[in-house]
Amino acid sequence: MLITTANDIPGWEIDEVYGEVFGLTVRSRNIGSQLGAGLKSLVGGELKGMTKALVDSREQVIQRMVDEAEAKGANAIVAMRFDTSEMGSNWTEICAYGTAVRARKS
Repeated sequence: MLITTANDIPGWEIDEVYGEVFGLTVRSRNIGSQLGAGLKSLVGGELKGMTKALVDSREQVIQRMVDEAEAKGANAIVAMRFDTSEMGSNWTEICAYGTAVRARKS
């Protein structure tokens, strides 16, 4: 699956647009990672556990978005974006979305 944040694909023609597709997950932080992050924030530096959780979540939502696009018959996704939002003090929503298309090399 070709995925781009651009609205078109240079060298490709879009033959069909299938519409918006997305992948979504809601994650909660465990108490251990929250305590560790709180302590780490006092001295500065990367919160490696939180970084790994975000990377894993983004990979998961991309795969869910791709699965939906493939089910519609698409071979590419254009205008892909990520969106995140906090839901309460412990939950984070992560969403990948874009437009599923059928594209061919021109």
